[in-house]
Order: sequence, then C-alpha cells, then structure tokens
Amino acid sequence: MDDIILKHGGYRKLKGFRFSRLVYDITVRFCERYIDKYSRTRDQMIQAARSGVQNIAEGSEASGTSKKTELILTQVARASLEE
Repeated sequence: MDDIILKHGGYRKLKGFRFSRLVYDITVRFCERYIDKYSRTRDQMIQAARSGVQNIAEGSEASGTSKKTELILTQVARASLEE
C-alpha cells in the first residue's frame, strides 16, 4: 500500500542545513564579540541566520504533504541567509 504522507524530515543530514547552522553559530559569535548588544543590527543579523535554519527544517518537515510549501520555505531560508 502506498503511503498517504510521503517520507519527510531528515534535514539534519542535508549539507544546506549543516551550512546554515554554521552560519548561525558564527553570526551569533560575531555579534556577541563585535556588535553592541542593544543594536537593532545585531538582532536582525541573528534573526536572519536563525530564520535560515528554521525554514530549512520546516520545509523538510512539510515536504511530506506539500512540495509547494517545501519550495517556498526553502526560498525563504535562502533569502534569510543572503540577508
């Protein structure tokens, strides 16, 4: 019998996810070291990096039911990491 919901997840093994986690970790360390903790720039940088990680994870989870949602979230992750 075919699965109703396709296999999904497994995003932790993706190179893109690993890279985005690295970008997030480095961004946080950079901001802690060089940018004033009350700066809006610091908040934006950390939120953009976090968004990249989260959207890859959410897109992977959504892939079982909606390829369209997966693609949208992947594009959002890409835009966040470019920011």
